[in-house]
Amino acid sequence: MKILASQDHQAPAEGDTRTVTLANDADALKLSLDGVERVDLHFPSFTDGRAFSQAFLLRRRRGFAGDIRATGDVLIDQLVQMQRTGFSSAVLRDGVDPADAQRQFERFSGFYQGDAVHPQPIFADKAAA
Repeated sequence: MKILASQDHQAPAEGDTRTVTLANDADALKLSLDGVERVDLHFPSFTDGRAFSQAFLLRRRRGFAGDIRATGDVLIDQLVQMQRTGFSSAVLRDGVDPADAQRQFERFSGFYQGDAVHPQPIFADKAAA
């Protein structure tokens, strides 16, 4: 997952159809993805998890291969779950150290269950090897 400091994030330019900002109450299954390279999903607060569901739907059901970016109230302890549900980049809040955020991914060497990125559970991967 690509970690961006808040000052490194560029909001979509006016009229740029390659980047879409999807509202939290929008249906990700109805979004037109023609020519879209990046979808920004917003967390208005860390307790609002609708963007997790939207990312999963875009990645797994719609097969979107572009950048799904988390914006808003992004907490570093939620980054691993964000990646597992389909996010490929995240914008940190002001004052959050990107090195602290990156260390979250070093905490876990693997997961038993499948996710949006790796749909096979760990035992299926080992059985195939």
